[in-house]
Amino acid sequence: MNTFFGSVALVLMILMVPMIYRIISGPTVIDRMIGLNVIGAKTTILLLLIGIMSDQISMFVDLALTYSLLNFISSLACARFIQRRRSLVPDLLGLAADQKEYNR
Repeated sequence: MNTFFGSVALVLMILMVPMIYRIISGPTVIDRMIGLNVIGAKTTILLLLIGIMSDQISMFVDLALTYSLLNFISSLACARFIQRRRSLVPDLLGLAADQKEYNR
């Protein structure tokens, strides 16, 4: 059974590679944030898989919940920062054209 969970963990780690590419070369800040959130969700699942494989699921569930809560709070903080920054500098995300059409 550990080989199954090990192979699932390996597949999850391989699926993190495109998200790392999205974080590095994302055209917008929003794309980079989504890439970080996806990696955070996959890391939470990896923590649970490690807990199952090591027969210490209770400890790893606590770690996974803490990590996912920190991931959620950080994404809310980043979204709030971008929202405030966008109101100060509307062209930061390339939305100046949308702002002009909205103000009409």
